[in-house]
Formats: sequence, C-alpha cells, structure tokens
Amino acid sequence: MSSTSILRAQGLSKQFSGFAAVQNVNLEIAEGSIHALVGPNGAGKTTCFNLLSKFLEPSSGVIYFQNRNITNMQPADIARLGMVRSFQISATFAHMSLLENVRVGLQRAAGLAHQFWVSSRVLRKLDDEAMGFLDLVGLSTHARELAVNLPYGHKRALELATTLAMNPKLLLLDEPTQGLGHEDVQQVTNLIQRVAQGRTVLMVEHNMSVIARICDRVTVMQRGQVLAEGSYAEVSRNPEVIAAYMGDSHEEVVA
Repeated sequence: MSSTSILRAQGLSKQFSGFAAVQNVNLEIAEGSIHALVGPNGAGKTTCFNLLSKFLEPSSGVIYFQNRNITNMQPADIARLGMVRSFQISATFAHMSLLENVRVGLQRAAGLAHQFWVSSRVLRKLDDEAMGFLDLVGLSTHARELAVNLPYGHKRALELATTLAMNPKLLLLDEPTQGLGHEDVQQVTNLIQRVAQGRTVLMVEHNMSVIARICDRVTVMQRGQVLAEGSYAEVSRNPEVIAAYMGDSHEEVVA
C-alpha cells in the first residue's frame, strides 16, 4: 500500500433542503489500498460515496483524483480518467452473453465505445481480452451464456469483470455483498481481494466480517461526519464506534 493518496476530499458537505447529510468530511484514499466507508443507517456514507463518484454535486468542498480537481466534473468524465464505480443493484445487459457484456467495457479503449452497430466480426477482436477478464472472475466457462440466466452472485462477478475491462485506477464498489448468501459473500470477497492486486478499491460495505478480512483502512461515519478512521482492529475497539455502530454485536465483530 502506497502512502500516496489517489483520491482526496477536503471539507466535503451536502445539504438537502437545509438537512446536512454530509458535513465537512476530509478523506484520503491511499493508492493501492482497499478502503471501506461504513456507518449505521443514515450515517451519510452512501451520500458521501455518491459525492466522491460525482453522482451527487457537493454543496461545498473539493475533491481531487490523482491531484486533479474533479469537483465540477461529470461521472462519465472521471470514468475516462480511471475512476469507475459499481452500484448496489447488479447492472448487466440481461439478454447479452457474458462475453458480450465484457466487450462493452472494452469498446471504449478500442475506439468503439458508441458504435453498437458495428459487425460482430469487428468486435470479435476483443474476445481474447474479454475472456481474460471472465477468467479472472471465474466465469470463463459461462462466456456464451446469457446474463439473465446467471445466479445473483455470478451477476455481481460479471459486473466486476465489465468494470475491470474499463481499466480503472480506482474501483468504487457500492455494497458489493448486498443481497448475497453466505457462500456468495465468500466468493465475492475472494474476488475483490484478487482483483484489487495492483489497483485501489473504495467500498461502502455493511458486512463487518468482509471488512475485517480484506480492508487496509476503515472510515466510520455518523450523522454525516467522520467519527473514526484507522485499521479494522483500531476502529472496532474505539468506544465511540462501538456505541454508534457496532452496539451489542461488538463481541461478534471483533472475534
């Protein structure tokens, strides 16, 4: 993990009709790290995540990506810079094959981003690279299947493969284990750890066992503000964090 920050927010705030959802948040994401943003319901973590990924405009504050001010940029523009996000609900092209889904992620780099009418012959030159990403997430044997037929855990893996095909420098994951059963949670956790090699990951996540296992640093939010930050071991033993977030589950969390 590098000491250099790839993403930095200073004084980040967001108000909705006078309600302060995020208040004066300062945050740094170290290059090469897996960083989690957590907090109880209503803590402001999802709003903060949406501000950082530019799906919401801040009321005040500044956001830097690789020392470039992106505060006033649009999500598509920062994606081109290498900052790419996923969503809580799996977003795949249901009636396209897995291979075709990943090819969509590759088309921009190939200069074909908006040319959905090009012949399959032209797009086939992307197949080998697309298969590489499917293999990375364990789906290469399903390459010709339609995405609509995948179980939910595999859809999350496919979404991650498509996101990786866009060659992100910073991967933002919104509740990647949301709605998954225990076995799928383990698989997706292993997958995130594997694809994080050589990349930076910022994730909003509710599953503390996942965070304890793979995250280098954790930022805990409460009432729109940063309550604590550090390693999982540090924040899980912070009395304020225990009171605000972990409550009675503390013994289970730190076990």
